[in-house]
Parts: sequence; C-alpha cells; structure tokens
Amino acid sequence: MKEIVVISGKGGTGKTSMVASFARLAGRVVCADCDVDAANLHIVTKPVVRETTEFIGGTVAVIDQAACSGCGKCHEVCRFESVLQDGSVYDIDGMACEGCGVCAEFCPEKAITMEPAVNGEWYISDTDNGPLIHARLLPGSENSGKLVTEVRRAARRVAEEEGIKTIIVDGSPGIGCPVIASVTGSDAVLAVTEPSLSAMHDVKRVIDLARHFEIKTLICVNKSDINEDITGQIREMAEKSGIPFAGTVRFDEDFTRAQICGKSISEFSDGTAASDVFGVWEFVRSELGLED
Repeated sequence: MKEIVVISGKGGTGKTSMVASFARLAGRVVCADCDVDAANLHIVTKPVVRETTEFIGGTVAVIDQAACSGCGKCHEVCRFESVLQDGSVYDIDGMACEGCGVCAEFCPEKAITMEPAVNGEWYISDTDNGPLIHARLLPGSENSGKLVTEVRRAARRVAEEEGIKTIIVDGSPGIGCPVIASVTGSDAVLAVTEPSLSAMHDVKRVIDLARHFEIKTLICVNKSDINEDITGQIREMAEKSGIPFAGTVRFDEDFTRAQICGKSISEFSDGTAASDVFGVWEFVRSELGLED
C-alpha cells in the first residue's frame, strides 16, 4: 500500500482539484480529505455516505445543578471564563470550555463532571473512484489534528479491507498541526504551488516540514504560465534541493467550468490543463512505483 499526501503552502493553489483528478486517473483508490477545517473534496467526488461516526475531540465540564451549592468556586478558578453566573446559579458555556478539568478538581461538592465532547463527525463514503474518508469539524471546535489522524486511520483500514493499494490524501494548507498529522508516516508528499513569490516562500516551508519527517517530497506548479520566470525559479530551487519536479499545469478556465459542474478537470475536459495533470500524475505514479 502506498499513501501520497497532496499539500500546499497556502490555500487556493489547486491541491483539491489535483487530488480529485488523481483519483479519477488512478482508477480505484481510497481518498482521504484531511483538510477537516474546510473539507471540500466531497463537492467534486459526490460521495454517498455509508457510515457516520461522531468525533470525540476532548471533554467538556457539566454541572449537576441538583448537587451544586452555588459557592462559585468554579467561576473563580476558571481561567477561560466559561462558567456562567446567574445569581447563585452556575452553568458551563460549552463553546468556551477548554476541558481542562480545573473546575471539577476544585468543586467542593463534586458537582462537576468532565463529559466527552462531540467536536464533529467523520464519514466513510462511496464514490465512482472508490471509498472516500472525509470529516466535518464543528464551528469553533479544536483538535483538528486528532480528527485528521482518525480519518487517515480509517482510510488505511478501508484500503486493507477492500484490497486497495493506493491512498491519496488531500491535506491542509500551511505547516500547522493538521498538516503534520496528514503527512507523518506517509510514503510521499506532493507540494502544489503557484508562480508567485509568496507561494514560493510558503512552499519552501512545506518542503522543510516534509524533510524534517524524512518524507519523500515532489513539487509541481499550478497555473505555471501566469509567471514563467517564477515557475523557472521554483524548478531551479527544486533541482538544487534534490526534489523531483513533477511538472507544471498551465492556466485553463476549464478548471472553473469543471468545478461549477462538480467534476474534476480529468473528468470534464481533455484540454491543456487535463493533459498537464495527467503528466503530473504519471510522474507521481512512477516515483512511487504504483501499479497501472
């Protein structure tokens, strides 16, 4: 089994569009949308949900009003101001509670318990190209890195159960916790960037992150013909760093038209961008030794 993670230094570089196209070109694969804070791979792949699981990201304090004496100790010790006061009645603001448990520890009546907090859901779905594991983090919820780990674990389990040899992961932009949870232990990372100075700076940070975890890294440039000088600089940077350059994808308005239709570029068109994406996928497939 091979697992490749598609990431980017910034949002909007086209990594989700690339993942959807790769899934189409690869045949039957398992896809995992690990951009759980803003998941959107399902928009293109049109999944049919077959299994839904609650995501328990942490704990939240709950006050037993019958046992509460109204002493206010919980209000006093909570540094997150999550204990609400109405006269002598105290309650917990679940959105503000960080689940630290200090209020429960100091409650003299032991009227506060720490209950599991539901922070979202994750799904196992079916698409035309194989299973899709995706998730939804509730607004204001944290522990996105933990949810990413759940999604990847489920993707591997489904791949093993169904005898699928390739997992393609749509990672988050940047270098934060969800990205680290997405790439750790994977076989390769494909960094998708754009030909701009800011994007080139951001992709360098992504490359450094992948190197830190000793993960094979590839790089490609989307909308490459918008600024061919910077595209050349990115290619040169990759060559000097010993990073395989997976190719370029030219700007094509068919990308937008495909998204409007809820399709990948590989499904929608056989134009310049679709041809370029096919070339990038063939390079990735060859580098990872994937079967036809």
